Amino acid sequence: MNGAEGATLLHDALASHWILAALVVEVACFFVWMTILAELDLSRAFPLSGISYVLIIASGWLMFGEPVVALQIVGSGLILAGVWLIAGASEATHPVNDPRSGHALPHAHPGKDR
Repeated sequence: MNGAEGATLLHDALASHWILAALVVEVACFFVWMTILAELDLSRAFPLSGISYVLIIASGWLMFGEPVVALQIVGSGLILAGVWLIAGASEATHPVNDPRSGHALPHAHPGKDR
């Protein structure tokens, strides 16, 4: 591919409303994820990333009319159940910094550079 073909390909990609929409969604997801990480512990925030698999299946069905098979529904249910169980487990356990647990870690200072 020469320079002219590459420039044409780049122009066509940037002129596509799907590519531009994907870029906007990616930037929005980045800021949402940074907000989530600023507010929640990583052990509670990271399982939320599994929900993206369910959202991809749902958006493919809603926007593109892709068929959803039973195995995808079962898998999505298992993902959602896993996220729910992990979130519940982190609430049920004692915090690591709890003096009764015998595991004292230094306190983090959210929002401050170290």
